[in-house]
Amino acid sequence: MAHEASDPGQYTVSRRVVDIAVAVCFMIVSGVVIGDSLRVGADWLPDGPQAGYFPFYVGAIMFISSAATAVMALISKTPDNANFVGRDQLWLVLQVLIPSAVFVALIPWLGIYVSAAIFISFFMAWIGKYSPAIIAPVAIGVPLFLFMLFERWFLVPLPKGPLENLLGY
Repeated sequence: MAHEASDPGQYTVSRRVVDIAVAVCFMIVSGVVIGDSLRVGADWLPDGPQAGYFPFYVGAIMFISSAATAVMALISKTPDNANFVGRDQLWLVLQVLIPSAVFVALIPWLGIYVSAAIFISFFMAWIGKYSPAIIAPVAIGVPLFLFMLFERWFLVPLPKGPLENLLGY
């Protein structure tokens, strides 16, 4: 069971474990698709398919494929135990993943536009090391442009927070 990481301290998780975890996640998602398709109806009626007909079969194919992937990873005589990602690479991914998760978590409370302004500001300051004089117009301008694009021009309402409510939107 040799690991591909040059430094043993760099080992995080094997490709086999990741294959199994992703397959199980896809099986859960496909199970939700199958369940909801059955809820809305997945039969073929004389006048055509019900709303859940095609999603049911897509979910079933997804479930079978994911189950096959998980089984193959579990019973393989030569499992792929190579390192999936080094710690340095994982840190780079987490530098984007964690702030992105915080951004998504803030949307129900602050709305998408204010959350986007905070997200842009954070990344420009932390990763880009830009000055506040550059950050402010971009962090305000991009969400403002997106507000105009979606709310005014496309008439697509996106989640709003207290600031938009205060401004009458």
